[in-house]
Amino acid sequence: MKQRTLMSGDEAIARGAYEAGIYAGFGYPGTPSTEILENFAQYKGIYAEWSINEKVALEAATGASLGGVRTMVTMKHVGLNVALDAYMTLAYTGINGGLVVVCADDPGMHSSQNEQDNRYIGKFSYTPVIEPSDSREAKDFIKDAVEISEKFDLPVLYRITTRIAHSKSVVEIDTDFKAEFPKKKLDVPWEKYVMMPLNAKKKRVQLVDKYQKMKAFVETTKLNTEELLSDDMGFITSGDVYQYVKEVFPGKSILKLGMLNPLPIQKIKAFASKVKKLYVVEELEPYIEDILKAEGIKLEGKSIFPLIDELTPDIIRDSFNKATGVPLRHPTSDVRHTVVPSRPPSLCADCGHRGVFKVLSELGLTVAGDIGCYTLGALPPFSALHTCIDMGAAINHAYGIEKAGEPSDKVVAVIGDSTFMHSGITGIANMVYNGGNTLTIILDNRTTAMTGRQPHAAAGKTLMGKETNNINLEKLLEGLGVTKVAVIDPFESKKLRELVVEYLAQNGVRVIIARRECALLK
Repeated sequence: MKQRTLMSGDEAIARGAYEAGIYAGFGYPGTPSTEILENFAQYKGIYAEWSINEKVALEAATGASLGGVRTMVTMKHVGLNVALDAYMTLAYTGINGGLVVVCADDPGMHSSQNEQDNRYIGKFSYTPVIEPSDSREAKDFIKDAVEISEKFDLPVLYRITTRIAHSKSVVEIDTDFKAEFPKKKLDVPWEKYVMMPLNAKKKRVQLVDKYQKMKAFVETTKLNTEELLSDDMGFITSGDVYQYVKEVFPGKSILKLGMLNPLPIQKIKAFASKVKKLYVVEELEPYIEDILKAEGIKLEGKSIFPLIDELTPDIIRDSFNKATGVPLRHPTSDVRHTVVPSRPPSLCADCGHRGVFKVLSELGLTVAGDIGCYTLGALPPFSALHTCIDMGAAINHAYGIEKAGEPSDKVVAVIGDSTFMHSGITGIANMVYNGGNTLTIILDNRTTAMTGRQPHAAAGKTLMGKETNNINLEKLLEGLGVTKVAVIDPFESKKLRELVVEYLAQNGVRVIIARRECALLK
């Protein structure tokens, strides 16, 4: 039975993956992509996991694809940086079962440390890029992505943004649908999957040939749609921005691109010939604009619309008004808007991290930080965190400060338990190997708190709710050669202060595990 329902983009992608026969889902929690796997894990007959990090997730997904099943990987935009080594060469080898890499960009940096436009990754790697413009397309385009993956023997980059991930729109589903999970024979000829130079040179030639075939395919795919309504002006756009253009420029012609690499150049040229003035409206970088200008197509884009932050109907309208002098009436110009007071983020009232940052602030230490809730330790009242650049970097930053000649008793690294498992272990190993003296504090709250309290490898439970091996941080650290390891409740403020002072005065690699369960887990 057909049923219309409201779904977020993340929920719709999970449903689309299920309906497309994707059997296995891998990923690492990262806003705004987290809810995709959480919803996918609820369907029957599939397999889903939180992997240790994005690189591991993509490599495991590659193995599942080679094993013959359709596979999905989910991550946020910076997560693809972690997995990029694997992704770039996967474009050379190709796949067996269809493989879709869902990458959630974050224009406006609502929960991210940079504003990265991963459409360029598709161009960089010669792989297809698909982008939906609402929840319905988020569901439907997944099937197209799987089929394109298998048609061209390539991974497909499925790009969404924060607004697509978290906004809700109407999706039609078949409540009687029962998924089938096609499985191909395991087939791993060494010439295809062993990327030593002898084979890689040949695969590079094949990759470029596939790209030429994709250029022909993209001219006819239904993923790109033209709405020819008037000839005075036309807009080329994609993703959530398509909805804004429809709102701001009613009755105007639009070419909506659902496949962004390669671009349908001939289709775009034909559209351009039907309108007197052509505009490209896109978030972040002038990705579409630059490619089209290189093809000799006359248009306006970033000379009008901002390069920074996510777009909104108001921003598009105001930018167009200012640049062209064409008055576009604001549909709510006569409505009085309520100004909502800002509420600065802060650590939860019962958060164990507060005890650690209280002590570090009192001691006046230089604190190298990492990605997680505890990044808020940089803000008042603690103001006790001084770096946060990329996932797993805190230990290496503190170690590097020490190697620059700063006294090791004045520097400390703080890193969360999930982040430590993600990419902090190698920092400890490097310090042990190279004779570091930096103190590390692992803020162990037994979960991946910032993205919604997902389990991880040292928390004893899988994404699908199964009790599993709980990696013992103390034994892991001892096995790596850490000189001293101590575990303490961060709310024991006096004892914690004494322990930090004691450990700062010593040499060798020392680790304090400040262990207190996340207050929200209760």
